[in-house]
Amino acid sequence: MPLICLVRHGQASADAEDYDALSDLGRAQAAAVGQELVRRGLRDPYLVSGTLNRQRDTARLLAETAGYTRPVHEDARWNEYDHEALLDRYAKPAQGAASLQELIDQALAAWMADATMADNGSWADFEATATAAFAELTASLQRGRDAVVVTSAGPLSALCGALLSLPPAGVVSLHRVAVNASVTTLAVGGAGASLLTFNEHAHFTGDRSQLRTYR
Repeated sequence: MPLICLVRHGQASADAEDYDALSDLGRAQAAAVGQELVRRGLRDPYLVSGTLNRQRDTARLLAETAGYTRPVHEDARWNEYDHEALLDRYAKPAQGAASLQELIDQALAAWMADATMADNGSWADFEATATAAFAELTASLQRGRDAVVVTSAGPLSALCGALLSLPPAGVVSLHRVAVNASVTTLAVGGAGASLLTFNEHAHFTGDRSQLRTYR
């Protein structure tokens, strides 16, 4: 039964000119999750990442740390939504005192409920894109081989929400707690995919707790 480990990218550079670059902490997180994947003893893992720089660099660093030598395959269907465009569209001026996380939560909920986006960039389209990428990956995996996918909180929560048939509020709740460089594990069998774990980050506890971030 193949295992697929979905890894959220390391911390991006929120205060820098280029948000899509890993921060120093993000690079340390990527190395730490590479060590965690080695501990798990994955079988000849097939490596995939989205095409965003923070995803690609996380995949490269974790692969270097883990000693994975096969190439990383890129698939833009694992990319994150444009959070700045989402906030511009749905965050209201009256919410100025809210935290960034609260604004993102509100914007995501509004996006999911926005019927005007049905034919152009809807949440349903975003969810379907992640689900299709996952289905194609599972269909292509050879027997006895696992996979590692480096993606973002949006595709992670969309895919897990679809597997669990969660309402929008449940998907937003998953998205809110996604830890940078956490691991979500799915098993693929004859009956389809099953979510085994969500958002594992024990590799960021104890003397590594300073590596745990959410944004």
